Amino acid sequence: MDGEYKSLTGKSFESNILFVGQDDCAPNYFYRGNNVRENYVIHYIIDGKGTFSSANHQAVSLKKGDVFILPKGVPCFYQADGEDPWKYFWIGLSGTKIKTMLSGSELFTKRYLRQVQDSQFYDRLTKLFAALKQKSSLANDILVESLTYQMFYQLVTEYPTKAPKADSKAHDLLKLATYYLQKNFHKNSCNVEDLCHHLNISRSYLYTIFKKNLNISVQSYLTHLRMEEACQLLRSTDETVQEVAHRVGYRDEFTFSKAFKRYSGFSPVVYRENTR
Repeated sequence: MDGEYKSLTGKSFESNILFVGQDDCAPNYFYRGNNVRENYVIHYIIDGKGTFSSANHQAVSLKKGDVFILPKGVPCFYQADGEDPWKYFWIGLSGTKIKTMLSGSELFTKRYLRQVQDSQFYDRLTKLFAALKQKSSLANDILVESLTYQMFYQLVTEYPTKAPKADSKAHDLLKLATYYLQKNFHKNSCNVEDLCHHLNISRSYLYTIFKKNLNISVQSYLTHLRMEEACQLLRSTDETVQEVAHRVGYRDEFTFSKAFKRYSGFSPVVYRENTR
């Protein structure tokens, strides 16, 4: 089997591309690793054919021009044809918005699409794959982010699905909760208990809303807001670590430094030195 693989290091909170790859498979080749993925992986078949199946879905024969997806947390099996084995490329994605964007498309419900090569979705998908293979730069990183959202836009407009009716109350509460945290995370009084009191809902219900819609806990969302602001301050100002800690809602430098190292892998001082 001839192939290539590239792991990426982006840390986008909402839509992160983890890796890209391409394989020219041998006859009857099938993936021998863990068939339950921790992320979403979109495959486009460049040539040849094969078989794809996933939990609670019948096996289907796919060929050149078709797309299939390995959903996060769902057992899947796919195998190249014995006489005309497929060649495909793939893009692995994660992030809080990936499931939401995918769920608006037929690809999410069926887990495959047939003959997409004349679509705008295919155009953006292949351009994204090409951009991801280029060396990272500011311009290319912006292009990748733009193409990612363009790809999803074309996917949900050209191959839409009838999504189940959303829980409007939960959706409204999520919007209020995220707005409140974004406006108040810099205050050391801002915490999950405070948010529950502000919205007049239980902690367990708030946790359920966040996990279902964003796939993270409320505390993780709050920590992300604080850490991203701290990163920005450490890069762009000469404020002391203690001052940065207070600016992002921490009462003391020690607690902030421990949280920052867990988040970034570096102490605030080392992070500042490396980014400068």
